[in-house]
Amino acid sequence: MDAQKSYCEVNDLTDAAEALRAIRHQIHQHPELAYEEVETGALVAHKLREWGYAVTTGVGKTGVVGTLKVGHGKRSIGIRADMDALPIVEETGLPYASRQPGKMHACGHDGHTTMLLGAAQYLANTRRFSGTVHLYFQPAEEHGVNSGARAMIEDGLFERFPCDAVFGMHNHPGMPPGTFLFRNGPFMSAGDKVFITIKGVGGHAARPHLTVDPVVAAASVVMALQTVVARNIDPTEPAVVTVGVLQAGTANNVISNSAKLELSVRSFSPAVREKLRQRITELVHDQAKSYGASAEIEYIMGYPVVVNSERETEFAIQVAQELVGPDKVVPHTGLLMGSEDFAYMLQQRPGCFLRLGNGEGEDGCMVHNPGYDFNDKNLPIGAAYWARLVERFLEP
Repeated sequence: MDAQKSYCEVNDLTDAAEALRAIRHQIHQHPELAYEEVETGALVAHKLREWGYAVTTGVGKTGVVGTLKVGHGKRSIGIRADMDALPIVEETGLPYASRQPGKMHACGHDGHTTMLLGAAQYLANTRRFSGTVHLYFQPAEEHGVNSGARAMIEDGLFERFPCDAVFGMHNHPGMPPGTFLFRNGPFMSAGDKVFITIKGVGGHAARPHLTVDPVVAAASVVMALQTVVARNIDPTEPAVVTVGVLQAGTANNVISNSAKLELSVRSFSPAVREKLRQRITELVHDQAKSYGASAEIEYIMGYPVVVNSERETEFAIQVAQELVGPDKVVPHTGLLMGSEDFAYMLQQRPGCFLRLGNGEGEDGCMVHNPGYDFNDKNLPIGAAYWARLVERFLEP
């Protein structure tokens, strides 16, 4: 870094912190699910146009791209923020809690969007770079399949708004606010979904011998699935098989005709991913058959592994260390078993996905929780990081 040059500091965003909180709280009050981000997208587009960006809407259905070109630089950078909420009933009791029943920003995408808007305003005002900035405000990260990142890419994202590198950020509960976490190479796992229906023969609870009880078969499937990772996967390879849904029956004196299970399957290695698919499929069919039942399985290969490129990750680490100091940067954090559709973007362009501590204790409630809230302390920090990253990447 050239000591004579001036780059964005966190203090440069201090005066904007209150306005950023207002934007974040507005988005939080009006959460929109995957591919429903019409109001959020309109807010983003309005702000970007107000600050002088060229704005394109409807990218990947409800995505928004803001473009700002300064000077004659040939380089370009892409920065992504996700906008969608989750189908969760909010229980925070906050004055700005969700006004949409059954929907809430339980993963912090309201904060991600706001941080990038904060950087957008700062960059438009200061213009201390030479080149092109593309800001990708993405829908449907939480969709699980047919996600927003994939939809934007299929809609020509990188052909219409090309970049030399792409960057994304997610908050990280459990770490202090303002702490940045990085990992070169594989970082977040592939995430697959499995939908299982166990079919039996229903009847009266008092005459079980005349039925084929799918609940018993399903219970056996759940227990048997616990052996897949423990006994079929190399202990040195990370993998997770979680049964998130088990549903059957409507009354205690009725044996139902069927039971449903839904699984979340996580892995990093392609070989392990395929082994998990093979063993889960075999095990479910065999367990059901052993009880006289049958199984139908829909196995959906979801998001791929998030793989950060080395050069861009080292650059992103350096920018964080300059901004907040080495003590608040974890350059080589552990693998994360969560999944992220930003992985699709990293398959198309070199780049880095990073994490920003959301707080510990009451301030750091786990994501996808009815009591979760994004930590507003991070708004100026995250905005300053994106602004400085652009200034450094597109130095005149």
